[in-house]
Amino acid sequence: MGELSDTLDDLFTRLEAAFESQRHFVANASHELRTPLAAERTVLQVALADPDASAESLRAACQQLLQLGQQQERLIDTLLTLASSQRGLRSRESFDLADVTARVTDGRRPEAARLGVRVETRLAPAIATGDASLAESLVDNAIRHNVADGQVQVTVATPGGRPCLSIANTGPVIPPGEVGRLLEPFQQLDGERTRHDGGHGLGLAIISAVASAHGAGLTVRARPEGGLDVTVMFWPIPREAAKAT
Repeated sequence: MGELSDTLDDLFTRLEAAFESQRHFVANASHELRTPLAAERTVLQVALADPDASAESLRAACQQLLQLGQQQERLIDTLLTLASSQRGLRSRESFDLADVTARVTDGRRPEAARLGVRVETRLAPAIATGDASLAESLVDNAIRHNVADGQVQVTVATPGGRPCLSIANTGPVIPPGEVGRLLEPFQQLDGERTRHDGGHGLGLAIISAVASAHGAGLTVRARPEGGLDVTVMFWPIPREAAKAT
């Protein structure tokens, strides 16, 4: 009966977390999508109201609509990642943090090169437990949320036997007292909810949610020269599970 009670408590806790993350996703999506949808409507109204519209002006309007659509896709993907992290892990699997990091950095190198962002990696095998797809978002955010001609240094190691992901990222100078606030969703350094470059203040919030879902330790420190040092300390695969695999 005691084991059954514990199982039911865990089930109800996960259900409550799932319902809460769903409510947050719906509320955030409905709020954040209003701006790009309104912008799309304005672009269409201006194009249709122009009696002297040419092929070039209509083509420009279509290009604007495509850009706004891409922003909405990125926003929805980001909100889904945040909601998935806040819901917690349905199951845990072992994965090599170094393999996850290499896969993400290799896939992002063309975009990083286009932006002039230099990506450096120092990777050693580090077997962790959790959700590899959510762990990928930790590295992806570091490359995506950077500055032109910036730099990302990603290190995977096992200090004290614990898988550790360390990211040193360039960026604007952040007052140390602002770091805690930026870990909350939709928080920008300049106080605005959405930047003109398409940012929504979700990068650090996702890192915080992913770390929390894995029960991992998270340290975020503002760098004096600008940017952040982020360290996520995972738990290793239990010895019993390692023997079973």
